Amino acid sequence: MRRKHRRLVSNPELDITPFLNLMIVLVPVLLLGMVFTQIRMIELNFPGMEAGEAPAADDLRLVVALIPEGLEVLDSERGVIKTLPLVEGEQDFDGLRETLKLIKKRVPDKTDIVLEVGPDIDYQTLVTTMDTLRSYPAVIAASVVEGELFPDVALADSPEDRVLSGTGEGA
Repeated sequence: MRRKHRRLVSNPELDITPFLNLMIVLVPVLLLGMVFTQIRMIELNFPGMEAGEAPAADDLRLVVALIPEGLEVLDSERGVIKTLPLVEGEQDFDGLRETLKLIKKRVPDKTDIVLEVGPDIDYQTLVTTMDTLRSYPAVIAASVVEGELFPDVALADSPEDRVLSGTGEGA
């Protein structure tokens, strides 16, 4: 005689409590982490003109040369405006900022500048120079705001044999 064994068929309950606990912890952590992973971008314009485009004769083409020996502010048409040698082994960003503020007062509509970078310049110096070219801290109504200098920065390579033209002011 054969016995028929019935299998017990039971539908187990689906327990989603651990999953919900995980979501309760994970979602806020991911949302908070999004704030810290924002990427800052610096928009760069590379030198050069469109085909058939000619620059106006009166245009001031500002160039800042960044080399290991210092900084030079030039007008590509008229020559050196100011030479800023190293100060105590560091680039003279304060002198550059003051020079650019004086130029901006004379030519308030100008927004572009070319930054020529020497071959042995480290990344942090390049970024600090670009920040200096773009804006300066200004105090207005007892609060510090960023004053605009030349926000449209174009990058170019400086010749490897470039040296500072001297000290002081030029043309």
